[in-house]
Amino acid sequence: MLNLLDASWLNFRHKAYRRLVYGLMSMILVLGIGVTTAQPSQAGWLDLIFQGVRVYQLSNMSDAQEVDLGSGINSQLFQSGQMRRFRNDSLNAYVNGIGQKLAAVSDRPNIPYTFQVVDDNSVNAFATMGGYVYVTTGLMRAADNEAELAGVLGHEIGHIANRDAVHQMRQAAITQGITGALGVNRDRLVNIGTQIALQLPASRSAEYAADQHGFYTMGRAGYDQTGMVTFMQKLVRGGSQPEFLSTHPDAQNRVNSLQQLDNQAAIPEATYGLNESAYANSISALR
Repeated sequence: MLNLLDASWLNFRHKAYRRLVYGLMSMILVLGIGVTTAQPSQAGWLDLIFQGVRVYQLSNMSDAQEVDLGSGINSQLFQSGQMRRFRNDSLNAYVNGIGQKLAAVSDRPNIPYTFQVVDDNSVNAFATMGGYVYVTTGLMRAADNEAELAGVLGHEIGHIANRDAVHQMRQAAITQGITGALGVNRDRLVNIGTQIALQLPASRSAEYAADQHGFYTMGRAGYDQTGMVTFMQKLVRGGSQPEFLSTHPDAQNRVNSLQQLDNQAAIPEATYGLNESAYANSISALR
């Protein structure tokens, strides 16, 4: 039989063991909760935990993480050969200048924006997350003046301001069943973001919201807001809808909505950008 001393010792060891096990379980639980609700400031220790593999929580992605993903998507779009930059410094600087002017007065001016010209004869423009906006040479040729181009860029800035690509990425990740308590690997998200940029149209409500955002943004930047209306009208009247509208539903309804905005909410002092000859000179590299 055990004497009282031995019994006390065993009882102490048993309690100590239980405390140790419960303590470890509590720490694991807290760690799991911390990963699930990770804040941007915790990114450093998350990187260490996952041995340098960046993991993102789609439910609370920071601006810096969104910009980082946008940079990865941008690199993949061009490196994969799915898009080709138009190699003319002056034209890219011209488009970037318009875009930066718009971004500065947008609803989300606190992230860096990058505007690029894509060598493609189709009439198209799109944006991905983190401030990356693309416009094709075909669309630039289709525009008659700078205000029309500004309207398109303003629309794409609207998608970024509303974080539409982030919402689409979140939904795509859920559909693919790759979300979880530990987040999603950056490379996986870059692949999803690339697919979204090239293939997945925004929702009807997102398009209307981006139209309105672009309309108000170009007005605040001083551009004549009729430019957005006339460009959309021109594309709709053209018969077969260009890619810029074919992936965006209810084109005529969008034109009607913009026309109503122009009649009721246009800024009278915003009159810049209607000079067609000045615009033709600015895009002369496309001839």
